[in-house]
Amino acid sequence: MTTEVDRAQLAGELRVVLGQLIRRLRAEHSFSLSQGAVLGRLDREGPRSVSDLAAAERVRPQSMAQTVGDLEADGLVARTPDPGDGRRALVQLTDDGRSTLAADRRHRDGWLADAITQKLSAEEEAILADAVALLRRLVDS
Repeated sequence: MTTEVDRAQLAGELRVVLGQLIRRLRAEHSFSLSQGAVLGRLDREGPRSVSDLAAAERVRPQSMAQTVGDLEADGLVARTPDPGDGRRALVQLTDDGRSTLAADRRHRDGWLADAITQKLSAEEEAILADAVALLRRLVDS
């Protein structure tokens, strides 16, 4: 029977391991963490203002403006007038940004798929698949 102490230990170990996995995946990124977060958000949610992006990523608008400026200089995003408010601009992915993000995701997914193949048995892969479903339930709660 699992006690609260056991759950607390499990929670701590899970937090540490997930943190290590996230750091390893970040090391596989083609761009900085903040740039990757912005590109991913724009891909999932569509065009956003710099202030909306800053709020969503919990950073200062000035920091987000710098990140967006760097992405724009690299041709990965573009600013367009907000059709609902001509005083604002919306940031959106360019075709190059979309393809760069897709290539980055394929690279990171490939690294992780290779690690799963090389380090886990078929039975362990099935357990991992079940664990992903469980983790998704934790995140959605």
